[in-house]
Amino acid sequence: MGERPNTGTGQGARHVAIIMDGNGRWAKKRGLPRSVGHQRGVEAVRRLVRAVEPMGLDCLTLYAFSSENWKRSEDEVDDLMNLMRKFIKSDLAEFIANGVKLKIIGDWRSLAPDIVAMLEDALEQTSKGTQTLAVALNYGAQNEIARAATRAAQAGEITTASIDANLDTHDLPPLDLLIRTSGEVRLSNFLLWQAAYAEMLFVDTLWPDFKPEHLQQALDDFGTRERRYGGR
Repeated sequence: MGERPNTGTGQGARHVAIIMDGNGRWAKKRGLPRSVGHQRGVEAVRRLVRAVEPMGLDCLTLYAFSSENWKRSEDEVDDLMNLMRKFIKSDLAEFIANGVKLKIIGDWRSLAPDIVAMLEDALEQTSKGTQTLAVALNYGAQNEIARAATRAAQAGEITTASIDANLDTHDLPPLDLLIRTSGEVRLSNFLLWQAAYAEMLFVDTLWPDFKPEHLQQALDDFGTRERRYGGR
């Protein structure tokens, strides 16, 4: 994941991750089906991705579908999978045109075969991009760490460095800032290893209402923080 950033204030974030929470509550507050909340959540993703480049980020990582989300109703899971299909089809050309490089983390190859094929195609077509959008699909951090430790052991040595080198995010910049929307204050099995020294920000805004200006405010706040890494 690269070298640790320098300590001190005023450092610009290179890698931001977001737990996109609150689609269901957004819909419930308006008397709408949860599926509409998820649709509006996709629109929020689209707005944010379009605005990231001027903010100077190298990587934006989004928690789209966790390995625990399979516990939701079959109808809701189907809605989420269909939204994923539509999003890939509708936005792939824009990703390519804007130099967005797609990366998928998690056990995504166990998704439906047609989704896997679409993702493989999207990864190939966006491979020349210079700005990374990492999407966590069928992702759980504990499973990721276990898989990384297993590979490290098979290579002959389990150390923090060897585990780090085998994580799904091994080729991404170190995580600088982790944001969770909707007012919940927990990590929900997301980037547990990578978040060891990341800054955290929990906001009350429900995900469909999260706009680029919210991210910019978070980045401005990040720039004022002093990152000590336990040094003092």
